[in-house]
Amino acid sequence: MPGDLTRLLERWATGDREAIAELIPLVYTELRAIARGYLRNERPGHTLQCTALVHETYLRLVRMDGVRWQNRAQFFAISAQAIRHILVDHARRRTAAKRGGGGTQVRLDEALTIPAPRDWDMEALDESLSRLAAMDERKARIVELRYFAGLSIGELADIIGCSPTTVKREWTFAKAWLYRDLGG
Repeated sequence: MPGDLTRLLERWATGDREAIAELIPLVYTELRAIARGYLRNERPGHTLQCTALVHETYLRLVRMDGVRWQNRAQFFAISAQAIRHILVDHARRRTAAKRGGGGTQVRLDEALTIPAPRDWDMEALDESLSRLAAMDERKARIVELRYFAGLSIGELADIIGCSPTTVKREWTFAKAWLYRDLGG
């Protein structure tokens, strides 16, 4: 299957639009897993569902022109970035002042209980990853691909072009840096 996927990506890169239709059934389950990984850390009651997130990702991928698709790992790395950007855009729209942003939607039964702290702030994470990227773009990319796309250390080493030991070291540093930057 990885070989089939790579061949389809190569066909897509050469302009074969039929390759996209063949590709989606092969990657749909993994895209859903990546989307679930992102949504698992979202606030309760998030309005964007996993299926919608995958479909929006598909639309963004199809609209990308000039991408030289190389392999499975690169495809999922770009897909994970697209998912992250969709969620950040969604969070920004939600909190926009012109749409009544800043307010928290609370159901009546939830209002009668003590609210749980919000564990995940996608905008804060995006800003923190942007600060990390300004300092060290490779570390930010490792976080994105490892945590959100679920790539292995070996896959990351192949994509980034360094040793697995370097990926592990930079992954550890990046996690600690983000923890501190996010006020942990």
